[in-house]
Amino acid sequence: MSERDMTTTADAADTHSPLRVMVVDDHPMWRDAVARDLDAAGFEVVATAGDGPQAVRRARAVSPAVLVLDLNLPGMPGVQVCKELVGSLQGLRVLVLSASGEHADVLEAVKSGATGYLLKSASTEELTDAVRRTAAGEAVFTPGLAGLVLGEYRRLASEPAPTASDKPKAPQLTDRETEVLRLVAKGLSYKQIAERLVISHRTVQNHVQNTLGKLQLHNRVELVRYAIERGLDDV
Repeated sequence: MSERDMTTTADAADTHSPLRVMVVDDHPMWRDAVARDLDAAGFEVVATAGDGPQAVRRARAVSPAVLVLDLNLPGMPGVQVCKELVGSLQGLRVLVLSASGEHADVLEAVKSGATGYLLKSASTEELTDAVRRTAAGEAVFTPGLAGLVLGEYRRLASEPAPTASDKPKAPQLTDRETEVLRLVAKGLSYKQIAERLVISHRTVQNHVQNTLGKLQLHNRVELVRYAIERGLDDV
């Protein structure tokens, strides 16, 4: 094999490296079971933790791509862990995996920076799919909870807007980025948007990432709120 072929092979290996995941839960048996399921599905479980402070320390040490996080943790609640890490680890996505479906818990988790929220009643297949979609920047919720989050954003959007002097100049989006943003606000998945616009799933992801960068937002949840505030979901 030539040096060029070896380099190409190495680059391909890097491209297809396993997704790095960390699992945080205070119940050892549940934590280990989730870690085993994710490992069996092809993810690289780089760390686990059983309390809030430990979760923050270990996540900062290993920099996972996705943090699967329980809310009820000793030492520091899950929402605080989320706030601490989302603000300090660039590119981190947080998927809450909780026994609680209480509306207040869901909204608090999302406001703290979580990208998705899954109940512990979810199947292994639903969990692994949610982790992959979370890593891609999609907002993933147990059925019924997505509507709750969208409803809250609509409520926030109905509150008085900042005065003109407080508003920064709106970034300029392309027509295609605006079109994708409108469909994101309507709750369509990347796959559905790709089918609707007859473009590839990767192209949809690229448009979303470009839009996030222009708007200085961090994830799809914030993107949905931005779109709803501007009435794009009603178009």
